[in-house]
Amino acid sequence: MEYTQSIKAIRASIMDIARVVDKPEDIEQNVRFIEDGLMLVENGRIEWVGEWEEGKDKIPSTVRIRSYPGKIVMPGFVDTHIHYPQAEMVGAYGEQLLEWLNNYTFPTEARYKDKDYSREMSRFFIKQLLRNGTTSALVFGTVHPESVDALFEEAEKINMRMIAGKVMMDRNAPEYLLDTPDIGYNQTKELIERWHKRGRLLYAITPRFAPTSSPEQLAMAGRLKEEYPDTYVHTHLCENKDEIAWVKELFPEQDGYLDVYHHHGLTGPKSVFAHCIHLEDEEWDCLHETDSAVAFCPTSNLYLGSGLFKLQEAWKRKVKVGMGTDIGAGTTFNMLQTLNEAYKVMQLQQHRLSAFEAFYLATLGGAKSLSLDHLIGNFEVGKEADFVIIDPCSTPLQQLRYDSSKDLPEKLFMLMTLGDDRSIYRTYVDGRLVYERG
Repeated sequence: MEYTQSIKAIRASIMDIARVVDKPEDIEQNVRFIEDGLMLVENGRIEWVGEWEEGKDKIPSTVRIRSYPGKIVMPGFVDTHIHYPQAEMVGAYGEQLLEWLNNYTFPTEARYKDKDYSREMSRFFIKQLLRNGTTSALVFGTVHPESVDALFEEAEKINMRMIAGKVMMDRNAPEYLLDTPDIGYNQTKELIERWHKRGRLLYAITPRFAPTSSPEQLAMAGRLKEEYPDTYVHTHLCENKDEIAWVKELFPEQDGYLDVYHHHGLTGPKSVFAHCIHLEDEEWDCLHETDSAVAFCPTSNLYLGSGLFKLQEAWKRKVKVGMGTDIGAGTTFNMLQTLNEAYKVMQLQQHRLSAFEAFYLATLGGAKSLSLDHLIGNFEVGKEADFVIIDPCSTPLQQLRYDSSKDLPEKLFMLMTLGDDRSIYRTYVDGRLVYERG
């Protein structure tokens, strides 16, 4: 690890996507790839990016050049849906969503009432993110405020871009994990005032999902969103068919699952709904009209047998999408492996997910879905310097495949299908080195 230095010079191949797009066919023409590139970082911001020959004279004589030959610098990965308390129960066997929650998730989350335990697991969680090249994440805590305090305290130590929130849950779960509408409101309000916009930290109002919140609690969540309009909303939507049927029983007066949230003021530009596999036409329309976002979580959708996300439909409907690992129903922190699973999900729907589209969703598209594309997601001058150094030849098989790859799309596709945490050579957050491969 290294101490803060105001200016850094990074020499390597550089790849990012220049701007947000409305359709996937526009991504390729906005890909920037510099074979021998230079990136200058000053005080945690991107200062200059371009060809080495063009920029080398801009480097102050006192600055050491960090040279990474054969490596690729990319924007740090953006994880738009993940549960940090579930890291310790990844790979729980044999259930679908509702049974999985009752048998594995809820007992695990009970431990996070203990602040010391939450702190220990927060450290583990953040180390795993950095080891896998993820520099920004939208994160579920547990119902306990201690879980959120611990996570934010650890993220703050490295000035990491983190959005998180305490779960609000007042019914249809074990008694030991329930709050009430008033308790959920008061605890969330205290956390917002303590953490939201403190450094690079942001708060997400977090009802677990409609079945575990009463109408009264959802109304309280909507009240918080009115009082703090620049906070986020983070929850689940239309993941599992049994779940959807349950929501219709619990909320017969609403016009479907998404309308439960919409009715309570919980849709909008900073609302992120995980999964969205089984949406009705009106729900797609509502997501578009409210500028809400979807977290595509292919690994967990396959693992729990939930279904296949309709990415093409999201593009067609102009609904924002980011990638989510969804630890712990998802089985990897690694965004490359998550993109690998996304490719397979699309193959099952007769659509070929290109490497450019995949990396867009994991970087700038993810930033856009979190309304953070003005700060992160590519190497535009002035943006926050969160980036990852990728080793495309970290295994003998990758080296063999890389040598036979004829162009950049093929090399990137090889990386997302064969890559894993070994492909992450260095991770930088706020312009500082925070992880280096052993």
